[in-house]
Amino acid sequence: MADKRRCTGAADGFALVLLSNVAAAPMPNLSLPLPALTPTTRAALWVVAAGFCSTAMNVVIREVAAELHPFEVTFFRCFFGLLVLVPWLMRVGFGALRTRKMGFFTLRALVSLVSMLTWFYGITVVPLATATALNFTGPLFATAGAALILSETVRLRRWMAVLIGFLGVLIIIRPGASTLDGNLLIILVSAATAGMGVVTVKFLSRSENATSIVTYMVLYSAPLALIPALFVWRWPSLGALAWLLLLGALGTTAHFAVVRAYSAADASACAPFEFLRMPVAAIAAYLFFGEVTDSWTWVGAAIIAASSIYVAHREAMLARRAAHRPLSPPSAPSAISRHEAL
Repeated sequence: MADKRRCTGAADGFALVLLSNVAAAPMPNLSLPLPALTPTTRAALWVVAAGFCSTAMNVVIREVAAELHPFEVTFFRCFFGLLVLVPWLMRVGFGALRTRKMGFFTLRALVSLVSMLTWFYGITVVPLATATALNFTGPLFATAGAALILSETVRLRRWMAVLIGFLGVLIIIRPGASTLDGNLLIILVSAATAGMGVVTVKFLSRSENATSIVTYMVLYSAPLALIPALFVWRWPSLGALAWLLLLGALGTTAHFAVVRAYSAADASACAPFEFLRMPVAAIAAYLFFGEVTDSWTWVGAAIIAASSIYVAHREAMLARRAAHRPLSPPSAPSAISRHEAL
């Protein structure tokens, strides 16, 4: 279960993925009517659908950003998320919001908002496929953060995978090249804060229920996002409003698909298909914006993807082994050998 929470955050907008889970819960069964398919196949189809919707979202963000500042677009995205939550919250009541960790909920909302702001702005100044490739580092940041902040055990194999993944980042940004684009750092900030958002969810999930984690995130997001939006505010035209509504619909569909995917199969099965967003993003960037993805970006993206997939595989494997490990006295040695835990 913890593994699913971690990797659901690899997708963009981790907090709103959780929102979709809650919002979709009371709805009728909308699963694909494909009972003959294996769970992994169903998960793959949902992940691919989410990838198409996410790429379409990024195209829409760019289109509406021609009229509205990305910070204002972020606010409307959060505002629509709040509208989705309100009917559900009215049904269940506010009793589910009792908590003694308001400070941590606030921190989580701030970190997630920074991730959204930097992503929405970053994809307007960075080639779309390049931004998508760098965004794949989110799980790597989450793994490092969990080890350094939550003191989770991350052994040699996963640390090596994380380091190799960041080597892929260097290949993409080429810090010694004359064509270095400083805007790429904005995308890395978005990926890093998305990873930190996953870490805060892991911490809160130790004592708080999923309902509180989801609800406080969405309740905080819209008011907090309004603050930077006010400095660049302009009322949207009817055309921009149509784009914003489409953005909300695509976002809800994408997050719903991610939730369905991770309910059908574990993270190690879903992770490889998430990286199909890279070729989809490259095709969309070429068709809509005339952007051609260079070979270095493809090489770096492949390294990052391989590293992230390996991290997801190792964490899923260790989680399964821990779940099936028989209870033993405190003095007994661990059932997982040192070789298996690496």
